[in-house]
Amino acid sequence: MVVKVKGEFVWHKHDETDDFFFVLQGVLDIQLRDRTVTLRPGELFIVPKGVEHRPVAQEEVHLLLIEPTGTPNTGDAKTAAPRKTI
Repeated sequence: MVVKVKGEFVWHKHDETDDFFFVLQGVLDIQLRDRTVTLRPGELFIVPKGVEHRPVAQEEVHLLLIEPTGTPNTGDAKTAAPRKTI
């Protein structure tokens, strides 16, 4: 899916799947507990399943996310942020 994000997302992890981020526009920081990975347009990063992370976008970022259909964006359906389909 292609998404637009801005601001800080919650710390979370996905126990069953990796989290694939590919930046189309803007700059995205992916905070991990031991470091921060900064992605610019054309760069990608895969957060391995089970690793806590928090995406942070100071300005609007356009991303391609690849994950299995129905995967909650926080890894837990009870705490998932609402998705807006356009």
